[in-house]
Amino acid sequence: MPIFITLLNWTDQGVRDYKDTPKRYEAFSAALQKLGCKLLNIYWTVGPYDIVVILEAPDDETATAALLQLGGVGSVRTTSMRAFGREEIDRIIAKAAG
Repeated sequence: MPIFITLLNWTDQGVRDYKDTPKRYEAFSAALQKLGCKLLNIYWTVGPYDIVVILEAPDDETATAALLQLGGVGSVRTTSMRAFGREEIDRIIAKAAG
């Protein structure tokens, strides 16, 4: 399944409710499962981003739906990137090379 790396920043609301971040994590994980996604890992970070999420989704549309649900709660803003593993990049290079 495709992998997505998502960088999150807390909104003002998210910072005010920082104590609820473990509960929000559990709710997000459950919501992902309902959509057929899997939360591979989550990191709370120091620096330009507050949280880094790595998830698997069946396709781009499902990942986007999951992240729209997350953003709709109002606690975070997201920036997402599609990540490619070694086998995937080998296939991409083979296609590009013709």
